[in-house]
This record gives sequence, structure tokens and C-alpha cells, in this order.
Amino acid sequence: MSGNTVTPSQAPARNLSRAARELGLKRSEFDLAVNLGRIRTVPDEGGGGRRVACAEIDRLLRSPGFPGTLADGVQAVGTTEGARIVGVPPARFTRLARVGLVVPVKFYLNRYRAVVWLYLAEELRQFAEDRNNAFLLTGRTPEWIRGQLAAGQDRRPRNWRGRHLGFLLRQADGPWQQAGALAAFLDSAQVAEIVTDLCERSHLNRFRPAPPAHGVPGSPAAHLVEKITTADDADEIGWLRYDLARALDEARTHQPAPRPLNIATPMPSPARATAPAPVITPAPTPVEGVTLPDEHRKSRGGLLGWLRRRSA
Repeated sequence: MSGNTVTPSQAPARNLSRAARELGLKRSEFDLAVNLGRIRTVPDEGGGGRRVACAEIDRLLRSPGFPGTLADGVQAVGTTEGARIVGVPPARFTRLARVGLVVPVKFYLNRYRAVVWLYLAEELRQFAEDRNNAFLLTGRTPEWIRGQLAAGQDRRPRNWRGRHLGFLLRQADGPWQQAGALAAFLDSAQVAEIVTDLCERSHLNRFRPAPPAHGVPGSPAAHLVEKITTADDADEIGWLRYDLARALDEARTHQPAPRPLNIATPMPSPARATAPAPVITPAPTPVEGVTLPDEHRKSRGGLLGWLRRRSA
């Protein structure tokens, strides 16, 4: 081998757009693959966002079944196609999604500002093939589902938030980034109650991801997206507040927020330091063979602990 030969590990990392082209993916498919952990990214040493190492691209190009396996794993479908995969009418598919039995992976607003939820085709095929779910796909809708629907239940926004938070935490490079991911799903007033120090709040906001872009800021579309991406259930808000307070304690220990020399470091808030875990409202009655996504939130350690374990 020539001494001038550059190996994949030595070549410069690719920016995300170039990596997507080399892998034959649309940018939306590429971003979803990154979120799902199927394409590993690394921080840009120059501070220009994230990049993909050439060794990672080489690994994917050489993986069995490429490019079909990678493309199939990030195929996202809407209600009509999702219902076809599961083998039920679209109305029944929507009912399953509203009670949280199938979980959206993405959403967008159509030209009428209606929310269009997208689901992983791979997960829907697995759901349909599970014989324990057969009773959900045929015959009369179970009573517990009818009861939740009659009460106006719609877990799609909340389940999307939980899933997207997992995506953000997987890509977080440190405690402040983890805290920023949690803060992204709370409104500004909730964050201000937890992060009372202005310097810390300013530093946290640097790592607080923006919501998905839909329309110009302040437009009806932007307000609708903000509503979807902001926690609104009492127990969900409680978990996020609790885990944000814990993440901030870890971030302060790891690296205190920068502040002007003439501003003293504040003492920890007693309310934050001793805040008990929030009370969790009961989940729907479980059905044998069916795993409801939000039941995992009851485990000790809070939402952040569960998402860390799930992403491991």
C-alpha cells in the first residue's frame, strides 16, 4: 500500500447532505435513519454541526442487503398505506394509533394545515405479524379502546414527543445537550420555573433544539406545530420537569454555565434539589400481548432513565 493512500478512517468526515447522496437516500430518509440510530454521526470539530465519518459510510455500503435494507428500514407511511400494511380499514388504523398501539415517527402539515402522521412501515409489518395482536385487527373493537376514544383520547402527539425525545437524547454529546433536549418539550414558563438563574437559562437555550420547521414564525402553522411539540398532559409535564432538574444538576457538576465575572454563582434551589418524583396517572388497562408505549414511563429513574436504557 502506498504511503499516500488515505483509508476511510483517515478521510475527512462527510457533511450530512453529501453522506445522504453517497448512501442513495433522500435527506428526509437520511435524517430519520440518523434519528433511529442506523447511521452514526460525529460532532464537527469545527463547530459546524454533525458529520458522518467515512468509515461509517463504508460500513453501510458493505452491509448485507444494501441499499434495500437501509431504505426499507426508514420507509415512513401515512394512514392509508399503514392501514394496507396492517390489513385494516384506515378508520380502524386511526383508532389503533389514537390509543397508542402504533406510534408515529414523523408528522407534517398538509396545505390545509391538517396534521399528517407517518409511521415506520417496518414496525407496522411487525405489529401485523404478531399473533397476539390479531384480535385488534378483526372483529369488534375492544371495549377498553372504545372507552378511551369516547373520552377523546389521542396519544399520537404525546407518543411522538416521547419518541422524538429519545432521538434527541441519543445524539446528545453531554449533560447540557441532554438538558436542552428535555427543555425542548416544555413551554418557556415551565423552563423558567426550573431554571431560575438567567445565565444558566441562556446557556441551556443554546442546546434547546428548535421544533420542526413548518411555516414562518408566528403563523398559524407554526402555532400548531408548537402545540404538538409541547407537553400538555400533567404527568408528562411532571416527568419532563423532574428529569430536567436532574439533568441540570448533572450538567452543573460537569461544567457550570458561563457567567460574567461580576455575577455570583447561585445556590441550588431547595425546591429543585428535593423535588419528589411526580405523580403518574394510571395507564390504560393492559391487554395481554400488547405493549403500550407509555407504560415504560412508570419505571424508576424517570423518563430520561427509560429513554437512556431504550437507546442503549
